[in-house]
Amino acid sequence: MVAKTNAYSNQTDKSALLEQHTVLVKRIAYHLLARLPASVQVEDLIQSGMIGLFEAATNFDCSKGASFETFAGIRIRGAMLDEIRKGDWTPRSVHKNSRMVSDAIRSLEAQYGRDVSDSEVAEKLEISLNEYHHILNEVSAGKIIGIEDLGVSDDSINYEHSYKVDDPYQSIEQIVFKKKLTECISTLPEREALVLSLYYDEELNLREIGQVLDVSESRVSQIHSQAMHRLKARMQSWQS
Repeated sequence: MVAKTNAYSNQTDKSALLEQHTVLVKRIAYHLLARLPASVQVEDLIQSGMIGLFEAATNFDCSKGASFETFAGIRIRGAMLDEIRKGDWTPRSVHKNSRMVSDAIRSLEAQYGRDVSDSEVAEKLEISLNEYHHILNEVSAGKIIGIEDLGVSDDSINYEHSYKVDDPYQSIEQIVFKKKLTECISTLPEREALVLSLYYDEELNLREIGQVLDVSESRVSQIHSQAMHRLKARMQSWQS
């Protein structure tokens, strides 16, 4: 009888958590939607996010010291990103161009030992500056270009706010990654570092960042895309 009562109580608690945090799923979905192509439907994000919320409610352990909302937010966003990546809509040509840009930046920075400009990368790729900017916009619009694409899980990005992990190796990996990432961001050109800070830390969308910097949303997209390609080039050793 006691076992049945506990089971019922646990089920009730889980249902309450799901009901109370549905709005969290919607908030995260609309925040992600602002970064995605028009082909992505918010309903699909919400559906995958609800699966993440259910898993969070099932696995949450309050003795770990994190709040449920913090724990659930990480799992919800992770579930949405996983679903997006499974249904990658990006043409192969965009992936190819993204690799070409990262390779060009890596090669030029190794050659010159400094930050390289848009025009230098375009010249290396033997294309016009307008064509190069078009590639940056295509890559930015065609997929999520996030820090989580540098070769680690989303939990590693949110390590300071994330749910405590039990695997000592994973904890060390997260700490090392955060240190390496911080070092690399600090070496970026000032405007690129500012865009990343506004995008990831302040959670502004591209339009809002454009208003802060007094540039077009398209230009912000280019700056963000180039910053991510530069980070990928500089963090190659982490990803290999």
